[in-house]
Amino acid sequence: MSTATVTPTPAATAVGGTARERAVPAPIPFTRILSVEARKMFDTRSGFWLMAGIVIAAVIATALTIILGDRSDLTFDSFAAAVGIPMSVLLPIIGVLAVTSEWSQRNALTTFTLVPSRSRVIAAKLTNTLIIGAVSMVIALGVGALGNLVVAGTQGFDAVWDIPGWQFAQIVLANELGMLLGFVLGLLFRSSPAAIVGYFVLDFVLPNLSEALASVQHWWADNAAWFDFNQTRFLLFDTSLSGQEWLQLGLTTAIWIALPLLIGLRLVLRSEVK
Repeated sequence: MSTATVTPTPAATAVGGTARERAVPAPIPFTRILSVEARKMFDTRSGFWLMAGIVIAAVIATALTIILGDRSDLTFDSFAAAVGIPMSVLLPIIGVLAVTSEWSQRNALTTFTLVPSRSRVIAAKLTNTLIIGAVSMVIALGVGALGNLVVAGTQGFDAVWDIPGWQFAQIVLANELGMLLGFVLGLLFRSSPAAIVGYFVLDFVLPNLSEALASVQHWWADNAAWFDFNQTRFLLFDTSLSGQEWLQLGLTTAIWIALPLLIGLRLVLRSEVK
C-alpha cells in the first residue's frame, strides 16, 4: 500500500525561476488615523450635540450677559468670564469621551484590530482633543467678542478690549489642562460615567476640601499650591503667573496629569480588549 506525498505550496510564486515575494502593506499613515478619530468624535449623536453644545452654550452665556448685565460696565472680559464657565465643564467631558467612547460603544476591538499599535490611536485621540479644545475656545471667545461689539454699538460707545494676548493664551492653556485631565481619567477608568464623576470630584469637590484644610492647617495653607492642581490652574484665568507659580503649575501638572497619563497608557496598552 503506497502513501501519497503532499508537497507544500510555497507562499511565493515562481516567475521565470525567481521567487516573487508578497508585498508587505505599508502602515496606515498617522494623518489618516487622525482624521478617522476626529470623525468618530463627531459622527455619533451624543458627540455631535456635545460639540454643538459648545457653540450653543457660548451664545446663551453671551445673550444672558447682554440681557442681565449692566451694559455700561460690560467689557470683553465680562463676556469671556461668562463664556468660560460652560467651557470649563463641557471641554473636559470631550476629553473623557474621546477615550471612553471606544469602550462604551464597544468598538475598541475593531479599532485595535485595524490599527494594532494602540499607542498611535491614543496619540491621535490626544492630538484631536487638544486641537478641538483650542478651536472651541477661539469660537467661544469669538462669540463673546461679537456680544461685546453688539453692546458697544447699541450703547453708542467704543468696545473695550481688556483681554491682552497673554491672558487669552493662559485661558486657552487652562482649558487645555482641564481637557487633559478628562483625557487622563478616561484612560484610567475607560468608563464614561466613572471618568466624568471623577473629573467633577477633582474639579469641584477637592478644591473645597483643600480650602477647608488650609483654614485649619497652616502648613497646607502655605504649601497647597505645590500639590493642589486647581489652585494654580484657576489663576491662569485671571492673573499673570509669577515664576514660582509657573513652577507650582508644572509640578502639579506632573503629579495630576503626566504621571496618571503614563499609568493610563500602560493599562490601555496591556489590557485585554473584549
